[in-house]
Amino acid sequence: MKTTLEEHLVFKTVVETGSITAAADQLGQTVSGVSRALSRLEQKLDTTLLRRTTRRLELTDEGRHFLAQVRAILASVDEAEEQLAIRRQRPAGRLRVNAAPSFMCHVIVPLVGHFREQYPGITLELDTNDRFIDLLEQRTDVAIRIGELRDSTLHARPLGQSRVSILASPDYLLRQGTPLTVADLQKHTLIGFSQLDHLNQWPLPNERGAMLAVSPHISASSGMTIQALALAGEGIVCLADYMTRSAREQGLLVPVMEDQVQDAFQIINAVYYRNTQLSLRITLFLDFIAKHLKERL
Repeated sequence: MKTTLEEHLVFKTVVETGSITAAADQLGQTVSGVSRALSRLEQKLDTTLLRRTTRRLELTDEGRHFLAQVRAILASVDEAEEQLAIRRQRPAGRLRVNAAPSFMCHVIVPLVGHFREQYPGITLELDTNDRFIDLLEQRTDVAIRIGELRDSTLHARPLGQSRVSILASPDYLLRQGTPLTVADLQKHTLIGFSQLDHLNQWPLPNERGAMLAVSPHISASSGMTIQALALAGEGIVCLADYMTRSAREQGLLVPVMEDQVQDAFQIINAVYYRNTQLSLRITLFLDFIAKHLKERL
């Protein structure tokens, strides 16, 4: 008997979710239905694809080989359906996007409504992470990355750049005074990143005229946490303008040492695997973000 696409999808989902129960939840099926489909697939192939224990599922060698073929088959079906949607001018399907929480909150989220109005058939799945993720492992179609790119397996599409500014709340400056020179910063509380050292290079000249390497008195892994600390009057920060635009416009954060700050920008790229054939969903999303990004920076 021939295997079916439904059985292929069940097998792939069980592997990716790690359990029959999780796969059933994701597929909207019963646990028994998923289990039967998996058993039926193995019977048709006359081989064991998954070893089942009370604690985990483990792919056999045959299962690993078959999984690669199944993924290719399902991807081809998705592509065929998408091409039909293109011909009908109705792009559809799920688009998984990853970005840093700050970029997601301040740039992408305000544009979601407009994007959905234009492309109601595209289902967005938005994921955030302050550190770079493995796109394949996290099943991500496209990620927005800020700063220098180091992964040569990724293709990058430049979207723009955001100026970096040194800021503090008026309350903090009223209590602690306003620094006028780099040396004055030694008397102040500096807030920076705990896991991304390159973001602790502030656009102020050190004794050699290069960027000033800051050792934060308070550090956090998230840019949003750092901004929250600044808004709470806890110290001085260095953040990209896309993140602080609203706070600056409201006067909640103000520039510090503006006359000494050097021009510095964070490059914004969209990345995806080089061997990924760009789907219409990705192309439309990136074109849309690139068009509207300038007004958000």
